Amino acid sequence: MPTHTLTVGFDLDMTLIDSRPGIKAAYEALAAETGVYIDTDLVVSRLGPPLEDEMVNWFPADATAGACDRYRAIYPDTAITPTTALPGAREAVEAVQALGGRAMVVTAKYEPNAKLHLAHLGIATDVLIGGLWAEGKAEALLEHGARIYVGDHTGDVRGARAANALSVGVTTGPCDEEELRAAGADVILPDLTAFPAWLSTVSAA
Repeated sequence: MPTHTLTVGFDLDMTLIDSRPGIKAAYEALAAETGVYIDTDLVVSRLGPPLEDEMVNWFPADATAGACDRYRAIYPDTAITPTTALPGAREAVEAVQALGGRAMVVTAKYEPNAKLHLAHLGIATDVLIGGLWAEGKAEALLEHGARIYVGDHTGDVRGARAANALSVGVTTGPCDEEELRAAGADVILPDLTAFPAWLSTVSAA
């Protein structure tokens, strides 16, 4: 239930973590196993939307669900180790918690795999909810009373706005400042290294 405690939501891929090397490796493994050509460089240039939205570009409609299931099964052994935390990610989460707040991750990623990323990288969030994209993220943000949502994609901005949360955009993903601002982001930061100082200012206001 929503409370008066400060709750800040974060997207995962390209907001907290640089999952491009891991996702590329998982798609390469899937392509090798299935014999289906996948332009993995193109795939990792447009991360954000749900897996199904990407997979339909490479597999026939009747094979997409199976390809997604197989990708998710391959993922733990191929994608976790190559993935790194983005600059300032741990510090951003810790800044929320240092103020007595709760840091949550709301991501389109399959939740068990998202959990593996956070555990491997030592990013200790209080709540993790997977499988939500764009306006769908508002469901979790509203349930937990999130006042701020941080993300790298215009879909994240839409999710924040649908939840009446302050939208903080970071330009570490596929969307630049102009795109994020046009989508309605309230604040734009170059990356999460600037987040703790910004949060301090906002929480003191």
